[in-house]
Formats: sequence, C-alpha cells, structure tokens
Amino acid sequence: MEIPPGFEVKNERNKVCLLKKALYGLKQSPRAWFGRFTKAMVSLGYKQSQGDHTLFIKHSSIGKLTLLLVYVDDMIIAGDDETEKLALKDKLATQFEMKDLGKLKYFLGIEVAYSKKGIFISQRKYVLDLLKETGKLGCRTSTVPIEQNHKMGYEESAPVEKAQYQRLVGKLIYLSHTRPDIAYAVSVVSQFMHDPRETHASS
Repeated sequence: MEIPPGFEVKNERNKVCLLKKALYGLKQSPRAWFGRFTKAMVSLGYKQSQGDHTLFIKHSSIGKLTLLLVYVDDMIIAGDDETEKLALKDKLATQFEMKDLGKLKYFLGIEVAYSKKGIFISQRKYVLDLLKETGKLGCRTSTVPIEQNHKMGYEESAPVEKAQYQRLVGKLIYLSHTRPDIAYAVSVVSQFMHDPRETHASS
C-alpha cells in the first residue's frame, strides 16, 4: 500500500496505514486490476484491440502473430509464435499470480476438442444445463429450429415472467455462437422480450 496523494506527514517512517476495508471485492477492484494488466501488456509490446478491449495482439518482425484474450481472471494465449507465447507466460508470471492450465479445453461455456483435422468447438454441456434448467431435458428433437411459415405475434395468451424469459433468450443468443442454425429462431423470440407471452416461451 502507498500513502494517497495529498496526504503529508512529517515523519512517515513512524506511520502506518490502517486498512478499513478489504481491497479485494471492491467495485473498483476489477477496473484497477485490468488497468494494471493493460499497462503490463502494452509494456511487452502488445496492442489493445479497439473492437474488444480484452483482446491484446502482437505481430512479430518475422510475420508471426500472438493473441491474448482475458475474461475476468481467465486468459487464453493463442498464435503461431511458440517462443513468444512461452516468453509472455514467463513475463506475466513475474507480475501476476498465475497458473498454466495447459491446452484450452473449456472456456465460458464453450468446449474445445482437438483432432488431426483441426479444432472443434461445441456447447454440449451448456445446452444440457439449459435444457435441465427449463425442464426440457426429455423433449423430442426437431430437424428445424422453428416452424416454417410461422406467424408469431401478440396472440391472446397469458404473460410469462419477463426476467426469466429475457435470461433464457440471452442464453440462446450466446448459444448461437456455435449453433448459427438457431440464429433466426432466436431473433424471432427476442422480438418479444418487453412483453413475453406463453406462446413465445413455448416456441
């Protein structure tokens, strides 16, 4: 800890700071940590993406690329420069408490599998948890995500809990990252987020 700017004491050696509140868990803690992390990444030659501020990019002089994506306290390091990736891990470990979990297997509800043909991503566990949450674990599968020539509107049906409906649609939107085939159906049900009805929830 450091004495805050503007606080002047003649004999600082005999003074101590009294901690009235834990630093971890404060509202400004994540912002302060990310600010420090950003400075560390910039000092290592990385540029912060303007499209996504949690993405840091570094191009080497030999045309290789290294990427780091951070979400809260989880990080993914990817790229074709193996030397730079190892150096980045070592340098970050000197400034932050870190643990290398090896190859990426699971990140934000997305499962990652490796094969000779390449990388396969899916959200199988995410879908199963979603079906369990909505009580549809034993439902029958359908070849199409939504009925053809549907006419979904504001039919006379009972309203459903708005927050629960919005949360469910939000999860479906996230699922469409790996399941683009449901994107249209999700866009239809998301039109009724401000006044959801039973007909919208059961579609």
